[in-house]
Amino acid sequence: MDQQNAPDILTRLNIRAPIIQAPMAGVSTPALAAAVSNAGGLGSIGVGATDAAGARAMIDATRALTDRAFNVNLFVHARPTPDPAREAAWLDALRPLFAAYNAKPPAALRTIYQSFADDDAMFEMLCDTAPPVVSFHFGLPDARRITALKNAGCTLLATATNPAEAQAIADAGLDAIVAQGFEAGGHRGMFDPEAPDDMLGTFALTRLLVETSPLPVIAAGGIMDGAGIRAALDIGAIAAQLGTAFIACPESSADAPYRAALAGTAAQHTIMTQAISGRPARCLANRFTAWGAQTTARTPDYPIAYDAGKALNAAAKAAGEHGFGAQWAGQGAPLHRPMPAADLLALLHQEAG
Repeated sequence: MDQQNAPDILTRLNIRAPIIQAPMAGVSTPALAAAVSNAGGLGSIGVGATDAAGARAMIDATRALTDRAFNVNLFVHARPTPDPAREAAWLDALRPLFAAYNAKPPAALRTIYQSFADDDAMFEMLCDTAPPVVSFHFGLPDARRITALKNAGCTLLATATNPAEAQAIADAGLDAIVAQGFEAGGHRGMFDPEAPDDMLGTFALTRLLVETSPLPVIAAGGIMDGAGIRAALDIGAIAAQLGTAFIACPESSADAPYRAALAGTAAQHTIMTQAISGRPARCLANRFTAWGAQTTARTPDYPIAYDAGKALNAAAKAAGEHGFGAQWAGQGAPLHRPMPAADLLALLHQEAG
């Protein structure tokens, strides 16, 4: 499919640089998103792990810092199925880790946040605030929500990890596809985490979708510098989405241990793990990923498992251990460059030519 005939989304949104800052939960902030947007890219905030009031506050804070387009990202995962026996077994498997830090696991696990598919308050808030761009991860909302957001003036994006997901995005009438390669940091956006995963890399997937999809394609995963952006554009992407590249920016919410891990040898050994949240996600190698690689316990559904992961991280941090955090990062992590977001955006744009 000739991408040149696709709608020019970047021009419509007045985005000067073909660079999107990925909405990595736990890292992206209104300050980071606004800095990227003000510098000519598309900044993003992730609101999937908060409620409608929290998301509205983040949107308002971003709008107070920029008058340019920005992206609001939501999780559209399947509703988790509680399984008390499975969850109790998971907590039992984690018990020795909690005990090492003089703590006990939760008595039971909770669904710590809703999918956008089930969150009417979030939907109504988005229709009211009408952010310039709304993006979906893990799946798609129903046709009613898509139509309402488009009628509100939102440009809609969604993540695909394979051609079938990309076809579903096109059939749903969205505006563009984020092609997330296996190299990408953070949660893998596959619609069905139980389905076989071909683990397509960023450039193979991007090229496949450019050739087969009627929608514009945004390349994501492992891209850290202008050379990577240029390569993505050369194979037909309209833009590149970078997440790990922005973790070390002062505007991100990454804590000091996360930044230190990113700057250390762990960056050379990222690993895909389900242990932290219950869904595959690429993380800096740490004590949690090492434990997850050897445990035989079955992970509870996402995000129920995340309730245990967050509790374990809190217990370990209270004892001075920082190796159980959700330190998301892609395979290009060693190429990160700490600097203010606006400076990084300008450098990336210059390098991309």
